[in-house]
Amino acid sequence: MVAGCVQRIFNPGVNDATLRVLSAEGCEVVVPRGQGCCGALSMHAGREEESLRFARDLIDRFSREPADVILINAAGCGSHLKDYARLFPRDERAKEFAAKVRDVNEFLAALSPRAPRRPLPLRIAMHDACHLAHAQRIKAQPRALLGAIPGVTLVEVPDSEQCCGSAGVYNLVQPESADQIGERKVDNVVSTKADLLASANPGCTLQIQKILRQRGKHLPAAHPVEILDASISGTPLPS
Repeated sequence: MVAGCVQRIFNPGVNDATLRVLSAEGCEVVVPRGQGCCGALSMHAGREEESLRFARDLIDRFSREPADVILINAAGCGSHLKDYARLFPRDERAKEFAAKVRDVNEFLAALSPRAPRRPLPLRIAMHDACHLAHAQRIKAQPRALLGAIPGVTLVEVPDSEQCCGSAGVYNLVQPESADQIGERKVDNVVSTKADLLASANPGCTLQIQKILRQRGKHLPAAHPVEILDASISGTPLPS
């Protein structure tokens, strides 16, 4: 499992939930020590050499760990990891690495469930992160995972194809424009009258939560794997 940078710092519960869910579904998980950034944010910022240096280091560390699959639970990172073969066209290890990368939603949806699911009586709005829906073409899988939990009512966010304004580092370099985009997203999220927002990318979660706080509104957000973990293990959802 790739631990991620933003995820590890701002949403460490996502990694913990990922480990518990994978274990409950019969997987052996290794988190290589000393792993650093995957290079996604550096690439977004135009710092290509820095990004490639991070990527080479990650490939090197993971090449020491025999694995069937390389899992990632942050959509922006996953999109970048799957692009390693293109970034290093003459590097066989990069090609092997990229071929093994799976988003956690993608991987879990392909497994036959083993662990029983407890009911969660929640109305959940599904936010499609651009790097998951557009770059990786993963939309049905998180919906299938959440829809299989007893008691869950999934609701769609209007204009779900539209960006939330986070967009890698866009909300840092163009904050006013990013906030205008985010305001539209939050309007649509709030219109669902959901109890919980499901979001598979830490940047999206931070952006949406920031604008909700500015409005004085409270809507908890959780990664789909955290919601699945709550159903399987009874771990409380983020408040």
